[in-house]
Amino acid sequence: MCGALVLQDALEIIDTRCALLVVDVQGDFMPGGALACADGDAILPGLSQLLCERRFAHVVATQDWHPARHVSFASEHAGYQPFDTLDLYGEPQTLWPDHCVQNTPGARLHPDLDWAPVDLIVRKGCDPRIDSYSAFRNNLGPDGTRPTTGLAGWLRERGVDSVYLCGLARDVCVLWSAEDAVAAGFKTRFLWPLTRPVTHDTDAATRQRLTRLGVETIGA
Repeated sequence: MCGALVLQDALEIIDTRCALLVVDVQGDFMPGGALACADGDAILPGLSQLLCERRFAHVVATQDWHPARHVSFASEHAGYQPFDTLDLYGEPQTLWPDHCVQNTPGARLHPDLDWAPVDLIVRKGCDPRIDSYSAFRNNLGPDGTRPTTGLAGWLRERGVDSVYLCGLARDVCVLWSAEDAVAAGFKTRFLWPLTRPVTHDTDAATRQRLTRLGVETIGA
């Protein structure tokens, strides 16, 4: 509950122009999962409370949804191990353990949460050739572009101009979503207690990046 208590005052008044984005809260990112985040399950009580309170008129969840032979999996690259890096389409690509494979238990949204308040689920990473961290855009693809997920347009059609981000992983998908939210013109807030990283070694760099972007970090 501590995450929700820390955020209680900051989130006391939320209007219809605000949306909550819950990034990749899935089994494979939990302790014991294929790509476990550090203390990933620690966000569940606070996030459960936040969802149940229905403070937000608009709630979006994202879901990593990879085909079995995804380019981001280390198992697809001979001689490489998980967390190695290679060049992909001119940019560095971290190689991950096989995770969030479509229609597997680890890819499901976490069963301990009530997802009824969610208005939209954005599945990402579905193209076997392209990784996809951000809720808003895919990573760079073979054609040199980052195609959108359509989320920015969906939010604008509902009059949303501010987003609050939480979920997993703090230093990858939540951070990239924050970067793209700012680029798309949304006032962006980062619910720090309701995020966890792949490794806490990245926390200082994540804070610095959010500060440079002008993202308000709540509860840090």
